[in-house]
Amino acid sequence: MKISVPAMSADLAAASLKNLAAILEKAKQHAAAKGFDPTVLVGSRLAPDMFPLARQVQIACDTAKGGVARLAGKEPPKFEDNEKTLDDLQARIGKTLDYIKSVAPAAFEGAEERDIQLPAGDRTLRFKGLDYLQRFVIPNVYFHIATAYNILRHNGVQIGKGDFLGAM
Repeated sequence: MKISVPAMSADLAAASLKNLAAILEKAKQHAAAKGFDPTVLVGSRLAPDMFPLARQVQIACDTAKGGVARLAGKEPPKFEDNEKTLDDLQARIGKTLDYIKSVAPAAFEGAEERDIQLPAGDRTLRFKGLDYLQRFVIPNVYFHIATAYNILRHNGVQIGKGDFLGAM
């Protein structure tokens, strides 16, 4: 059985982002049940030197859409990083999912060997497509979604491994 680039990029990212959206919904319900402003969660972080929840979600979305776009030979769409509420973050995930769904599987033809250049501060990272997917996109999407999960769990949101993994 051959594993396809669309399955390992677009499908995997979409499933993970849908799980993140469900986790954010639980966070909203948690805040309502406990009687506090859910915006507090948006700025929460695990350590002073790490990004807050909002930035974790933004980076997960950006990595997912950027990965899909670059692997398909396209320029990734740019989203402003202006989300202030859990609903805003949900909308960001929704826009990302819409973009991912818009990329046809045929666009990934030759993606494994496609030259990928990724600006990273004052340098440019260079990959072949398969390396980019395996060593950059997948680990980064999971890292930022797991960190978002951990921030919410740390703040008392009743979520578990099943929420992270989603429906099987």
